[in-house]
Amino acid sequence: MNHAVLFVRDAQRSAAFYRDVLGFREIVSMPNAVFMRAPDSDNDHDLGLFGIGDAATASPAGRSSVGLYHLAWEVPTLADLADHRARLAEAGALVGASDHGTTKALYAKDPDGLEFEVSWLVPHELIGDDMEMATLPLDLDAEITRYGGDRVGALSRVPGTTRA
Repeated sequence: MNHAVLFVRDAQRSAAFYRDVLGFREIVSMPNAVFMRAPDSDNDHDLGLFGIGDAATASPAGRSSVGLYHLAWEVPTLADLADHRARLAEAGALVGASDHGTTKALYAKDPDGLEFEVSWLVPHELIGDDMEMATLPLDLDAEITRYGGDRVGALSRVPGTTRA
């Protein structure tokens, strides 16, 4: 994926959230549109936010219509994931955490209730035949003990990948 564009109630409010909580940087800002770059990204922009006003209703996607469930932003290390957990919890945005075997994931919602994921991917060389895709509770401290807080995850090694 190259970038995501979201319709939000207030582009400036959402930009402040993505900047202050996830570390995105504003590239271009207009009254009703903000383009942002994820930390460590060299992409033109990774996130576009278009404000459509406070009267906008919540998306019915997944409840009464088809639509996008969530976007996922990758972090390089489990220490980064732990840092994101603390910032998301402090912002009141954290809604869940799951261990998917090869992916360690946090789930959160932005100010408009749009869900997103922040994840760390187990390096390919550490994925054994016994590792299964699952959805289990995430014990982030145990995963840091297992893999180390500074071990770089799988996709973070690919030049040009987007990280939160």
